[in-house]
Amino acid sequence: MKKGLGCLVALVVVAIIVAVMAGGSYNRLVGLSQGVDAQWAQVESVYQRRADLIPNLVASVQGAANFEKSTLESITQARASVGQIQGPNPQNLPNDPAAFARWQAAQDQLSGALSRLLVVVERYPDLKATQNFRDLQAQLEGTENRITVERGRYNDAARDYNTARQRFPTALLANLFGFHEKAYFRAQPGAEQAPKVQFDFSPAPRALPGGSPAALPAPAASPRP
Repeated sequence: MKKGLGCLVALVVVAIIVAVMAGGSYNRLVGLSQGVDAQWAQVESVYQRRADLIPNLVASVQGAANFEKSTLESITQARASVGQIQGPNPQNLPNDPAAFARWQAAQDQLSGALSRLLVVVERYPDLKATQNFRDLQAQLEGTENRITVERGRYNDAARDYNTARQRFPTALLANLFGFHEKAYFRAQPGAEQAPKVQFDFSPAPRALPGGSPAALPAPAASPRP
């Protein structure tokens, strides 16, 4: 009788210890997950800020004579692609690594298009000199810096969460409680290289009165010995 009672007490003690450990792990994951969600909201905010700047930026350069239309079209298309990929519930993207990767690829494509735009604008000093464009450029550059900062902070929060999730004994309970791995931002392939924009600065050939290109002068004849 006493032996059976002792076993029952031991089982109760073990159950209490397990429950306390499970509760502690659950509460820790809840706190870390909320931290990731809060930082993800900051990431969404700065990306939205950039998206809001783009229409004004495009409008400010559309009036420039002979401005490369393909550059503006690539920005508009990339911005639209981001909206299509993130869908109605962008707050769920960190929980879906595949969707997160597609969304990041679309954002990186938009970043590349904006970088090319700023390079092309170097050919238009009158456009660069306008106050409106200078203000928009400063706001865009500031927003890009904030994006870099907030992405880094998000990765830090996601790393802390994922590390805690994989530790024993939390790893045994994480999936049971519905705590899934959070996606990371990853460096864009080739991001360390500046965007390449090629312009044709070669001079046009001189034309003769008849319209044909001017012939090069014939080399002088060598004097006879």
